Amino acid sequence: MKVRCLLAAAAFLAALDPTAAFTVPSTSVRAVVHRDGSIIVPSSTSRRKLHPFSIRSRLFMSWGPAPEWTAASVSQNIQACPSGSCVSLKVAVEDGSGFVIPGQYVQVRPSGVFVSSFRYELYCISDSKAGDDVKPVFLAIASPPTGKAISEADAAAGESKAPVPATWEFLVKKTESNSWLTSATSSIEISQPMGNGFPMKENLEGYKYDFPTQNLLLFATGSGIAPIRSAIESGMLNIAPPGSGGRTCTLYYGVRTPDDLSYVSKFPEWEALGVQVVPVISRPDLPCESGTVWNGRTGYVQNALEEDGVPIPRNSGALLCGVKGMCESVRGMLMEANVFEGRILTNF
Repeated sequence: MKVRCLLAAAAFLAALDPTAAFTVPSTSVRAVVHRDGSIIVPSSTSRRKLHPFSIRSRLFMSWGPAPEWTAASVSQNIQACPSGSCVSLKVAVEDGSGFVIPGQYVQVRPSGVFVSSFRYELYCISDSKAGDDVKPVFLAIASPPTGKAISEADAAAGESKAPVPATWEFLVKKTESNSWLTSATSSIEISQPMGNGFPMKENLEGYKYDFPTQNLLLFATGSGIAPIRSAIESGMLNIAPPGSGGRTCTLYYGVRTPDDLSYVSKFPEWEALGVQVVPVISRPDLPCESGTVWNGRTGYVQNALEEDGVPIPRNSGALLCGVKGMCESVRGMLMEANVFEGRILTNF
């Protein structure tokens, strides 16, 4: 009863002050509510169990739109690279119509996590699950979009997005905190697609920057290849093999060792679409369990870009996804080469 009252007080105060965020342990303790709305809870608390799910409860304000959770199931969970550092998930969702732009992401959490009202999320996680530190995982969708964008004119005419059952794919880097998702097929809940994705239509099409975009450069490190894959396979990049009338395209994909390369089996498919795939290995000196001896490009993707240059910067565009250092370095190099800043796109 005390826990319920404490949570109700926190929600009430948060509703009055939308900038507040509260952390409330689900134990029987004395809490002090100050006039400014802050709640102080002693750091030393007892561990009296009140409910099978209530070992820890967390109440906080969501960033961006509130997640709309629906049940989903992992239909396939396979090793995505020889090192086993990444796994590829296929997830069956009840409605995939909201996924319309490559680069969009979702939140994923274990089933049995509950959501409170007022755009606040209440997590009740038992010790029998993944522990006290389970949080929603943010994952970019790796497969092509399954929905259709509805224009304002279509919406005015009464057209709407009908629910479309779909299977989405994800590339997940394995960590201790997400073992509940990567170790085996899982029962999960998934949010609606979020984010604006790569703003390709607005910035790569037409004459917004005076010169049509004829050359695309794609940059990815590690699991950042996932949304880049979505863009490649979406058909929205308008790429084609050289001499076929479409855009030319080069993908620079950086990882530590050859065994960390994901989607290697897809490289021939991407090449057939018109993408020149350039894997770049930063630690070719490390031994590979697969026995691979690397004779290709080494260093970092920004080193490869510096070596190759940008042949015609004013009609080139770029998509970037990966570690912050790579994105910042590549952006700077492209702008120095006179690529229009508005054509250097990220999905965040």
